[in-house]
Order: sequence, then structure tokens, then C-alpha cells
Amino acid sequence: MSLKRNLNRALSAATGLEVRRAGSAPKVTPPPARTAQPVKRVAAPTYRRTDDLATDRLLRRPVFIMSPVRSGSTLLRMLMNAHSRLHSPHELHIRRLEVGYGSKLSERAMDALELGRGDLEHLLWDRVMHRELVRSGKDFIVEKTPSNAFVHQRIRDCWPDARFVFLLRHPASIARSWHEGDPEKRTYEEACADALRYMKAVDNARKNLTGGHTVRYEDLTKDPEAKLRALCTFLGVDFEPSMLEYGEKDDTQIRKGLGDWRDKIRTGSVQQGRELPKDDEIPGILRPMCAAWGYLT
Repeated sequence: MSLKRNLNRALSAATGLEVRRAGSAPKVTPPPARTAQPVKRVAAPTYRRTDDLATDRLLRRPVFIMSPVRSGSTLLRMLMNAHSRLHSPHELHIRRLEVGYGSKLSERAMDALELGRGDLEHLLWDRVMHRELVRSGKDFIVEKTPSNAFVHQRIRDCWPDARFVFLLRHPASIARSWHEGDPEKRTYEEACADALRYMKAVDNARKNLTGGHTVRYEDLTKDPEAKLRALCTFLGVDFEPSMLEYGEKDDTQIRKGLGDWRDKIRTGSVQQGRELPKDDEIPGILRPMCAAWGYLT
């Protein structure tokens, strides 16, 4: 073994360094080329429609606000949460709570109980929401995560006794608010396209879920008492005047990133909505939905 090699062995062991001839450079092996990995799509879980509430569900008659993003759902839930019998926490995003099997044996065991992965997820959803309702000491829970509209049929299958409130707003106002919420993340044009996905989901929910109650954001901000009285009648509870000053009853329900947390919602009372756009100011991509929801004059 050469002197240089012996020297480098000792030097490398002691310091991690090596002696090299001036001008020489170590050989660098390029990393292997990265190949694009196919996107793995998880199959929708199997589940059965709940037909035995006494056995399968703790929660009774939950209320779901089906609304697009930036449509006033945080305001509505705060108003409802100020009612002595209604508990409406921040967005729960229960549809993203998933269940997995730790082994094939656990999967076989659940299959023997006639519980698919979707059924197990429904049990989890129900337990989480029931726990939150019990902690509140109230009678009914109100959940308002906008993305629930994408799985409205699964929610109905999970809770056949669920009640649905559809909250609408002028589509162009929704898109404008969605853009202003994070202008660096999405342009106004991108906000229009993205918000339209939620609008279509809510529109489908309105068509598929019969017996719901529709509230328009513009009407709610213009005459909140009248709209809340009608909503309370639908839910089978008495209207309470304290609902109109929700901030005096509870200001602990606002969580950044889980709904609207800006100054307007923190005032504790209903604020007037923005002026509606004129027909010729409505982007073409939103005009069909504006017509469907009665916002084109």
C-alpha cells in the first residue's frame, strides 16, 4: 500500500479529510435520473347506508350547512351557535378523517362484523361530532365545512336523519372574496374557476337532498331576524333574539384557518354585505350559475 494511501486512511479516520494532487477533483457520481411516479388513487371506501340509528349512531338529527367557500357560512354558524340549543363549532373537516387496517387480520375481523372501511369511518365521524356536542351541553350540532358538499350523499347515508341548510351567495361576490382572501395564491380568474367547483357541488346537493332549507347571504345580512326566524322554524327550535348579537354570547369559536377569522366576523354583529356586481361585470364562467341561482336580472 502506498504512502499516500496509508496517509489518507489515517487522515480520513481522524479528520474526514484526504490529501489530493493540486488541480485534481474528486469524481462525482451523478444521482440516478428521477422518474415520475404515478399518482396513487385510493379507492372510495365501501360502506352501507345506516338503517339502524339506535345501534350505529350516537348523534341525532345533525344539521349541515352546505355552502360554497366565502359565502358567509362562518357568520351563519356564529349566529346559530348563539342559540341555547344549537352548537356550531369551527369547521370539523370530518370527511378527511380516514380509517386504515393495521393488518389483514384486523380487516377480516371487521368484515366479520359487517363493517367496511367506510362504515368504520362513519363511526369515527359520529363519535367525534357527538363528543363535541356533549361537551357543549346543547341539543343539536351544526357543521359547516364547505367541502362537505362534495360528499353530500355519503353524509346523508351516514345520518339519514340529518337536516340540511343551503347557503347561497352571488357567485361573483364569492369569487371576488375568494381571490381577496389570498391574492398571491390565486388570481381572480383562478378564484372564479376554483370557487365554481364548490358552487356546483352545492347546487347538486340542493337537487339531491330533498327537504332542505335555503338561505341567501344577501337576505341574511339585510334582514337577519326574519331569516333566522324562518331557519329556527325549519329546525324546530324557538327563535332567540340573542342570536343577533352573537359576539356577546361567545367569542371563542373563531380559529384561524378554520373558516373566516377576519375583523368583520369578529365585530359580533351582522354587517352589511358588499354591493352586488352588475350583470355586465359577471365573468362568463360564472354566468350560468348566476342564472341558476336567480342572480341575473
